[in-house]
Amino acid sequence: MRKSAAAMGSSLFLALAPGTVALLLPWWLTGWRAGDWGLPVRLLGLIPLAAGAVVLLSAFVRFVAEGLGTPAPVAPTEHLVVGGFYRYLRNPMYVAVVAVVAGQALLLARPVLLAYGAGAGALMWAFARWYEEPELADRFGADYECYRRSVPGWWPRLRPWRGE
Repeated sequence: MRKSAAAMGSSLFLALAPGTVALLLPWWLTGWRAGDWGLPVRLLGLIPLAAGAVVLLSAFVRFVAEGLGTPAPVAPTEHLVVGGFYRYLRNPMYVAVVAVVAGQALLLARPVLLAYGAGAGALMWAFARWYEEPELADRFGADYECYRRSVPGWWPRLRPWRGE
């Protein structure tokens, strides 16, 4: 896939999938109306919100630049993506989306978003475990198996994986 097509497809997928999970549904649940938690607690929400957004956008760029494809199952990458945040964690996009939702929960003082984030995280875990992992093993074989054994799925490594 050409980079321009990968960029267009990834942008569309970013708006549709993470955009729905991390923006549209939280808005639907809260209307962006804030609760009444103390300001220091609410401002703490900016940390996971900003960090999650950076990781998410970086991962999408990585799919285009390194993988020559998109995160969407209908237009997968040509190459296994193992650079950037993927050197620390196999599922940085999913973790980032949950971080964005958790940040919104704190920022808006809305516990419903914590419950929603936990449910969304559980669904993402199931999708990764029962669809993505077997699919990547089929497509990339030994390269993926080496990567899977070396890089944790949900809790980051302290040191980046270098393809050992």
